[in-house]
Amino acid sequence: MDGQSGALQLFSAATSVVARRPKLWRVGVSACCHMARSRWWRRPPFLPVPADEFLHFRMVTMYGGDGSVERDRHVTDIVAWLEWCRTWRAVNS
Repeated sequence: MDGQSGALQLFSAATSVVARRPKLWRVGVSACCHMARSRWWRRPPFLPVPADEFLHFRMVTMYGGDGSVERDRHVTDIVAWLEWCRTWRAVNS
């Protein structure tokens, strides 16, 4: 992922995936809020996307190497991760 365009692409992919899965809405919004850069509403693109450095760190720790991976895998991994978060919260509540 390359900078803000990468963050916007990931935000768009995640939003479209979660929009079709109502059971993931709550955990998706929560995750988005936790990963959003500070004061995101003050800087373009005025969306709660993660900071470039944070996104790069997460991609490298998840996929290794330089953190690059095909777009379809992101979508699959986002759903799997949100499902895990939802299940984990249910068990630990």
